[in-house]
Amino acid sequence: MWALALTAVLLAPVTISVAPEKLQVVGLPCMPGSLKVGLTNTGTTDRYADVELSAKGPLVLDRKIISTWLPAWDPDHTVNTQVGVTVPRTAKPGTYSLSLSIDRTLRTVPVEVLPLPPKDNLVLGEQASASSTHGSFRVCGAVDGDANSANWSTSTGWNDATRGVFPDDYSVSLVAPTTIGRVELQTLDSARYPAAQNGLRDWDVQVRSAGAWVTVDSVRGNVAGRVKSVFPAVTGDAVRIVALDSNDHAYSRIVELEAYAR
Repeated sequence: MWALALTAVLLAPVTISVAPEKLQVVGLPCMPGSLKVGLTNTGTTDRYADVELSAKGPLVLDRKIISTWLPAWDPDHTVNTQVGVTVPRTAKPGTYSLSLSIDRTLRTVPVEVLPLPPKDNLVLGEQASASSTHGSFRVCGAVDGDANSANWSTSTGWNDATRGVFPDDYSVSLVAPTTIGRVELQTLDSARYPAAQNGLRDWDVQVRSAGAWVTVDSVRGNVAGRVKSVFPAVTGDAVRIVALDSNDHAYSRIVELEAYAR
């Protein structure tokens, strides 16, 4: 039995590729690092692959194993899987390692933990939550620093999961109460999906102050891509958008949400 198992491994070796080859992460909850792991069966026999993942130091992985079926196609076919890597806010900057192993193959990836960045945008990378999130989006997509509508639905942005049902809400929590006096919202606005047809139309801007949500601005009938809400500064520990309608009356779409002291 052991001889047969060994023969199968030798007939169907698996190679591991990673991108990027060196990953950088920062200790903000909504700015995880993402590693693309590629598995290729270079043999002539179909097989299952179980790749074990482990990490050192403060690194936290969103999965400990990758299990997949690898067909022995010709030419070779690579199966790709994304692995999320995060670190706590208190992580010490430096270089750590992430390991992937299968059979007798071991691949090690260096992961550099960067210092926390200085930021004017108070909600950048902070913990986001939503009433619902469409399966092809990440809840963190609207606080990842990418306000380019052309990247919406491919690498950034948030979309709710309840078509034609409003209200929807999207909120971001801060580490501690701070002064907030301006909120900017970038809704969907691209050549293919203009704001006047697909962007957010009606919403309330709220700040959580002393444990209660306070409406600091109301936007109605919007057809622009980017909207700035300026209001008397309040001290709060979270920002929320309550979406009441979109211009196509279908989904709430936010490309990026930003908040500033003034």
